[in-house]
Amino acid sequence: MAQRMLSIQGLKVVRGGKQVLHGIDLEVNAGQITALVGANGAGKSSTVLAVGGVVAMTAGSVALDGKVLGKLPPDAVRRAGIAIVPEGHHVLGGLSVLDNLRVAATLLPAAQMPRALDRVLAIFPELEPKLPLLGASLSGGQKQMVCLAQALLAEPKVLVIDELSLGLAPLVIKRLAEVVQSATRAGTAVLLIEQFTTLALSLAQQACVLERGRMAWSGTAAELRDRPEILHSSYLGT
Repeated sequence: MAQRMLSIQGLKVVRGGKQVLHGIDLEVNAGQITALVGANGAGKSSTVLAVGGVVAMTAGSVALDGKVLGKLPPDAVRRAGIAIVPEGHHVLGGLSVLDNLRVAATLLPAAQMPRALDRVLAIFPELEPKLPLLGASLSGGQKQMVCLAQALLAEPKVLVIDELSLGLAPLVIKRLAEVVQSATRAGTAVLLIEQFTTLALSLAQQACVLERGRMAWSGTAAELRDRPEILHSSYLGT
């Protein structure tokens, strides 16, 4: 049986005075990719922000490897072993690529930082010649590589990626997907939030469909690929 790594139970979130998550349950196993798909406004990004400690849960719990985390701030969530790659491939444009990586590595003990930097540069050798350049000078794909490298620095138990492919060229998407798949082979649990369902379901082993803040369906990615009417219904809101 697969080891459950991330467990979300009864998660409710209110944002701007409106309830956006209505008690969702979700599990992500070690060494697997779970895709969370749904139409715009379904609550996917709110789920990411709640898991990352950026927005407060009004009810429910998030557990990592069987330990309930409670209402931790983002840095404590990261230290616990959950790394978030937020939507939009944002980097600190006024800092060099190296300093962007160093900022993310400050959660590590100082003695571990050089080794961690070497490890992510081995994963993304494309970034090495870019290290002295400002983050603002990078292409969208290069920025997403930096964001993913930042998340991988501390070798997280769980990687939560919000819109891996947004606005990127197919070759870049393929490169990033290879890195994510490699992380799962090393035992990392991945929660992949994607508007591009074809990509998500091609990478994932498990899948969940979120509709208007509620879990509409969950099962294997293969089953969801074979039942397009489920996604059709969810995206049309019927």
